[in-house]
Amino acid sequence: MYVRDAEGQMTANRNIKRRVRARAAKTGESYTTALRHFRLTEPGAAVPHTKHLRLAVAATNPTHDLTAPALRAAGANIRDLMGEARASGARIVHFMECATGIPHKRAMSSTGPDELGPADWTRLDWTALRQELRAIAALAGELGIWTVLGSVHSLSAPHRPHNSLYVISDTGKLVNRYDERMLSNTKLSYLYTPGKAPVTFEVDGVRFGCLLGMEVHFPELFDEYEKLGVDGVLFASTGAPTGNEAFATEARAHASVNNYWVSVAMPEAAGIVSPEGDWLARAESGLAVAELDESSAEIAVFTARPWRRTARGGLYEAYRVTDPRSDARDAF
Repeated sequence: MYVRDAEGQMTANRNIKRRVRARAAKTGESYTTALRHFRLTEPGAAVPHTKHLRLAVAATNPTHDLTAPALRAAGANIRDLMGEARASGARIVHFMECATGIPHKRAMSSTGPDELGPADWTRLDWTALRQELRAIAALAGELGIWTVLGSVHSLSAPHRPHNSLYVISDTGKLVNRYDERMLSNTKLSYLYTPGKAPVTFEVDGVRFGCLLGMEVHFPELFDEYEKLGVDGVLFASTGAPTGNEAFATEARAHASVNNYWVSVAMPEAAGIVSPEGDWLARAESGLAVAELDESSAEIAVFTARPWRRTARGGLYEAYRVTDPRSDARDAF
């Protein structure tokens, strides 16, 4: 039944699909469950390695106060949630943009608060911030949990800092950093230096990409990560001015279009979206925890995603025709 030529392979695939549907109709199983039976029992059938990982995403409400006491309180809250995430069995915990403290444009303005101007970054206690980040990294190593955390990253004077996501491994090492690229007008004009490149990293064979802020509005960034072969995107934001639901809706759409998981971390709103675009978990406070399990999303991961790649790769060009009746005005 398994032959090398394309026509024979298509015949084999049709036969498998027919048998899967027949089994599902007889047993009452879902198509995915029936398909898994054939992958496990069919002689010579390819059995894909299915990735699995438990992810926690935190719904927090950080402060705009960037003084040492407030930064220490934010750091303590982050570490408490890291402990809860590890106790839940999560291998990775994801926090929102500027989880250590949000630099507000008017509070930071050197000519404000009534008039917006370039940020005065001396108003952030950098010493306290670095102490908290080091403590968070140390705890990640102690707990053995990957931690993805939004914070400000300083650059050499006179350059403005980056708005970043730190990627800290389960050994407590800083392994990468994503810097927001598509800054809002205010961020670009007064606060930050834009980043340059996408960032990916792997945990237990599951590959993630990172996005920040208002980048949920840019489908090309999610498409870029699909081309880089990620299994999921971690999106962190301080939320939308008119409410977080718009950002959450866009995140669901990106997950469904690209057939990968999307984690959403915002103030008082956290969630994990499946490759089909469904919420696996949501929380308004504390943690949302879900299993990223390819075996429960086989159709999206192993069928829909490869097909969409094929469809986008020029598949249809050979089938297009020139015909006298192709003119749209000659429709009837």
